[in-house]
Amino acid sequence: MPFTFDYRDGDVLAWSLTDEGATYTRDESYTPTIYVSAHGAGHLADAADVLRGHPAVSHVREVSERVSFRHDTEPVLEVGVTELDAVTMLAHTIAGWGSPGTYRPYNVDLSREYRYCLENDIMPLPERELRVLSLSTPESNLSRGRITTLKLDDETVEGTPAEVLDVLSVRLDAQDPDVFLLSTSELVPALYEQARQVGNDEFYLGRLPGWERLAGKSTYTSYGRVGHSPARYNLPGRVIIDRSNTFMWNQTNLDGCLDLVKRSGKPLQELAWASIGNILTAIEIKEARRRGVLVPWHSWRHEQFKTMNQLHEADRGGFTFAPKVGLHEDVHELDFSSLYPNIIVTRNVSPEKIRCDCHAGREDVPGLGYAICDERGYLPNVLEPLIADRDAYKRELAETDDPARRAVLEGRSNALKWILVSSFGYQGFSNAKFGRIECHEAINAFARQILLDAKDVFEANGWRVVHGIVDSLWVTAVEDEEQTPLDELAKEITDAVGIRLEYETAYDWIAFVPLRSSNAGALTKYFGKKASGEYKYRGIEVRQRSTPPFVKEAQKDLIETLDTHRTPEAVCDRLQVWLGKLRSGKVDTAELVVTNRVSKSLEEYSQSTRNVAALERAAKLGRSRGPGQKVQYVVVDDAADDIDRVALASEHPSEYDVEFYCDLLLRAAESVVSPLGWRRSRISSYLAERVDASLSAY
Repeated sequence: MPFTFDYRDGDVLAWSLTDEGATYTRDESYTPTIYVSAHGAGHLADAADVLRGHPAVSHVREVSERVSFRHDTEPVLEVGVTELDAVTMLAHTIAGWGSPGTYRPYNVDLSREYRYCLENDIMPLPERELRVLSLSTPESNLSRGRITTLKLDDETVEGTPAEVLDVLSVRLDAQDPDVFLLSTSELVPALYEQARQVGNDEFYLGRLPGWERLAGKSTYTSYGRVGHSPARYNLPGRVIIDRSNTFMWNQTNLDGCLDLVKRSGKPLQELAWASIGNILTAIEIKEARRRGVLVPWHSWRHEQFKTMNQLHEADRGGFTFAPKVGLHEDVHELDFSSLYPNIIVTRNVSPEKIRCDCHAGREDVPGLGYAICDERGYLPNVLEPLIADRDAYKRELAETDDPARRAVLEGRSNALKWILVSSFGYQGFSNAKFGRIECHEAINAFARQILLDAKDVFEANGWRVVHGIVDSLWVTAVEDEEQTPLDELAKEITDAVGIRLEYETAYDWIAFVPLRSSNAGALTKYFGKKASGEYKYRGIEVRQRSTPPFVKEAQKDLIETLDTHRTPEAVCDRLQVWLGKLRSGKVDTAELVVTNRVSKSLEEYSQSTRNVAALERAAKLGRSRGPGQKVQYVVVDDAADDIDRVALASEHPSEYDVEFYCDLLLRAAESVVSPLGWRRSRISSYLAERVDASLSAY
């Protein structure tokens, strides 16, 4: 069975693994296929006549397919396209005929390897264990165009450019890897350019000579956040996984990725760079094609009419209780297992079943009055096996002590977790192939009702809810009241809701942090100590990517101090120790690196911020960073108004701005003691009093 694919001279090379290495078969007859439906004044016969004379079309015939899950089969055109590069161009041409929506193309924007597998019913799983070779080099090597240091797995190779290539070639011959795990995909063109410069005409990374750039680097925006997508490359017969551009590999492992290859039909290389939503869509497409449903190019689903009351109730997110600010002892956390995916499955929430015509007037969704058809929807069919398999992985994880087996199960479980997490939000995504906003609204409505009902049960049985968010509840015993055991309440709620409520963990204590601007609780900022002795942090500085390592370690230490003494005074006394380290000027600047994501190009910034100073400095040094990329720097003189304000981490500065980092420490300390009522001014006053007392004693 092929596991990766190349395109050469219009043919497809399908690579299969053998015990010796890999072999390929050449498919000279493959043509990609799209479909076309006609609406309104459009006629399939007219479209077919035009398409048969089009130079990019290999064949046209009328077939029966379903254009959506809500439609029965109907006549459409099956159109063979002469080459992959012509698919999008032809689709745009067809969509431009007549008024908008008269002719609608389907199965258009499928990634190239996935398309080949889907159209040829190929499951791209390797038939033996994959051999993986990790390659990395310092960024400075790439920026100056000379790779003199290259890490091959755990071996670091150093030498002249020619020597590095020779060692790499020997390793490739000896190991014959199936997968390259690269620190950056830019290693591919850089190594080939290096081979050209040193006159090494026999060097190549793939199993055949040559390489291909699949896509250039780009910037994208997702949920208001700017991201950077590096360029992507292809090597004959080998899979490239770019560590800087692979969410799923970084969050799981090879076993988790291969499990998703099996479920989605996406080859490993494409799956590695794909987003969670992209992978979920591929799983949905498999189910759609199994049911004879075509894949829409653009979403034509209009939002159905809503009453004013429905609009008001629907325009809400998941339910969140206002956290009780403070430090609470003997707290218990309970979580609904995969709440949103289970709502979809147990309530039959599916785009083609929500607000169905056959049950109009029935009110199945609490507060919204939407009807849901009794006939099983496609989305529950997609998600139910994922939920069941993840539950099975988790059960086996709890029973096995074999480290190798645990790694496999954890990879698979984590992979499914991310797909299930995205299944809810993707329903409200405007570009989702099969999403529907009413599904998103219904899932939220069910979730709100479930959490409110669970809260009522706990409060009627001697427990107080101190916080609740999305699918989790934190409860503590009410003094002078009798408590029903939590395992009994969890079973009662599970039976009533039809979704398992699990006892997650016990906390010796947990602290909910207030907003900096008021005394109201911050919904997602808390920290505490589990009964197991493990600390948990959410939303505070230690969990923020921009926080320097030194400040993270200091905040962890302050939390441990709070755990030991339970007083803000003790925390502030410990804070003085960390401030003293900073003021000594001897903290390693590698521990003070600030990491931020660039949101736009340098020219678009209008204010002189630290980020801008870092970008200007990077540009001056030939290390420009674009939107979505990260910039790392140390603040060396925050009072400066030019590039001397910061130094790039790669410059390894020896000095830092003491007061800037002291301010970051104070901010982190405030998060720790604010649940006890101490704010920044109180901390500063206490520290000043301690200094005054020390000076008086001196």
